[in-house]
Amino acid sequence: MAVSPSLPQQADQSRVKNAGDIDQLTINTIRTLSMDAVQQANSGHPGTPMALAPVAYCLWQRFLRYDPDDPIWPNRDRFVLSNGHASMLLYSLLHLTGVKAVDPNYETLGQLSVTLDDIKRFRQLDSKTPGHPEYRLVSGVETTTGPLGQGVSNSVGMAIAERWQAAHFNKPGWELFNYNVYAICGDGDMMEGVSSEAASMAGHLKLSNLCWIYDNNHITIEGKTSLTFSEDVAARFLGYGWNVTRVSDANDLSLLMRGLELFHQTNDRPTLIIVDSHIGYGAPNKQDTREAHGEPLGENEVRLAKKAYGWPEDAKFLIPDGVKENLANGFGKRGKQLRTAWDALLERYSKENPELADQIYRMQHRLLPDGWDKNLPVFPADTKGLASRDASARALNVLAQNVPWLIGGSADLSPSTKTNLTFPGAGDFEAGSYGGRNFHFGIREHAMCSVLNGLSLSKVRAYGSGFLIFSDYSRPPMRLAALMEIPVIYVFTHDSIGVGEDGPTHQPVEQLVALRAIPGFIVLRPADANEVTEAWKVIMQLRHEPAALVLTRQAIPTFDRTKYASASGVGCGAYVLADPPNGAKPELILMATGSEVQLCVSAYEQLTAEGRKVRVVSMPSLEIFEKESREYRESVLPPDVTARISVEQASTMGWSKYVGPQGRSIGMKTFGASAPLKELLKRFGFTPEAVISAARELLKQ
Repeated sequence: MAVSPSLPQQADQSRVKNAGDIDQLTINTIRTLSMDAVQQANSGHPGTPMALAPVAYCLWQRFLRYDPDDPIWPNRDRFVLSNGHASMLLYSLLHLTGVKAVDPNYETLGQLSVTLDDIKRFRQLDSKTPGHPEYRLVSGVETTTGPLGQGVSNSVGMAIAERWQAAHFNKPGWELFNYNVYAICGDGDMMEGVSSEAASMAGHLKLSNLCWIYDNNHITIEGKTSLTFSEDVAARFLGYGWNVTRVSDANDLSLLMRGLELFHQTNDRPTLIIVDSHIGYGAPNKQDTREAHGEPLGENEVRLAKKAYGWPEDAKFLIPDGVKENLANGFGKRGKQLRTAWDALLERYSKENPELADQIYRMQHRLLPDGWDKNLPVFPADTKGLASRDASARALNVLAQNVPWLIGGSADLSPSTKTNLTFPGAGDFEAGSYGGRNFHFGIREHAMCSVLNGLSLSKVRAYGSGFLIFSDYSRPPMRLAALMEIPVIYVFTHDSIGVGEDGPTHQPVEQLVALRAIPGFIVLRPADANEVTEAWKVIMQLRHEPAALVLTRQAIPTFDRTKYASASGVGCGAYVLADPPNGAKPELILMATGSEVQLCVSAYEQLTAEGRKVRVVSMPSLEIFEKESREYRESVLPPDVTARISVEQASTMGWSKYVGPQGRSIGMKTFGASAPLKELLKRFGFTPEAVISAARELLKQ
């Protein structure tokens, strides 16, 4: 039902022209709400919402399968606004369609996700209408968009998730998953390289449930796209294996419907609909200008635009009678019927397939199955040991059998990252064979991580892998995973100068620091095989944080846990691995992560034999350690023990917090070099002798 208007709005109702054309009236309401919100905020992009209002309206009102009373219905169609600067388009739709809010416990609250007051507070502090759509902040926002190219790339992950869920859960007579994924994108999305990677992947996989709607408006911030962009987008996507069609006028609803119907008729490839639009449509003096794209129109231009729409020029945030009812009778009614039928189908399905139904419930609530950690490997002490990537492979293959929706792969590196699932039935996810759990992302690190976000947003537990050095290619979607608080898993191997002969182009130095700098992001660099198992336990229980598991290529010793502390200390981020004999108080603390912990242990043994009182602290995750209580942190690193040394084959940035002003950090201060591993370790000072020498010097002081 429409909100009862105030007295001024009642007067405005009679001044709206063409009120009998309910489609046009609704489209113009979307436009004017967007204009008014941007103008009141004096910040934002009004032109794209104005131009795309007919496109979004046609899609939502005629095609989108979505129940506004249940915005987390698992089989809903997904709508992604990849050109997130047009956020007011989405906020207007969420308000006018009455999409309800959902709390962190997945409970529908009954209140609107976006109220009119929220729209009036567009881009203001603590509002639910930020400058770009944010997942978790606003129900109905499927993914956080803004950095161009990310939204469309996420949509590929969502489409993959539907195909995998359909293959895994659908049975004859039980079609639980058959949703479509729509993404609206613009010229900026098309220019960003990640969208090309993702589009190539989608075409290869023949994702016919995926539709991108390209707003071809020829405008970017600097001006006309002809300044920088002259390629034939249609030809490019035909080359990717997409179905491509064109709508010559964004305001022609019949043409828009024809394009969307073609998508529904296409069953062997994704679809790109190129829509020709005029940015700032209806703003006569700003049409086809960058200002309509990148800043408010101004009060005078707003009045002129409203006049062109047949709108009361002085009315603000006006919602004419009949607009909400129109959307409720189309979009809302269709969605409610479909969701109600799906709920009934799921109830019957649950009786016939209780185990699969339980999986669906746990997936949707990010819960683990009973016995998820059974049979995880425990590794015997071994002075030679094994590479932590090999230990990870064993743990991952056990976990994937225990958690059927744990799926993933690598950017063409699974033989090196050891992330291939090798147990019977794991299979490969390929075009036409969508039930496999091994993904081959190709040499597309950026798109891989963007696709992982789409998978995770669809409640699949997704992992991707590559070399640590190539995390640089993946940072934008990794940052967004942390911002969205989704538990994507990244397995990074070849974690140090231990790469050896591959040289400095492949030897990470600053990457650990860069990952640790991301708020809400967990980095785990385990010191031996048993720490790897414990790290996987930590990762699997995360529900709101992405995590990177950082692993070695080279073999590292497996510590004797009857002599040293249990690896379960990984759950605290850092723990005391070894202490002075007879409960003596330490005079020196050696701390390290990953393969460098063995250097500290070797130094500990030698210094202890000399009568020195030394503590060794393994610190696989600084982020988890920082979440522990002050009492625990000080029990591991007592403040009065100021002789401290950190050892890590990476930049020393960040370690001063732990070693203090009197401590020392052994790390990398340059890039690496191409040489055999033993020579590199000696050259850069990663030997027990170097640690012992630094310790003796520090203790003298």
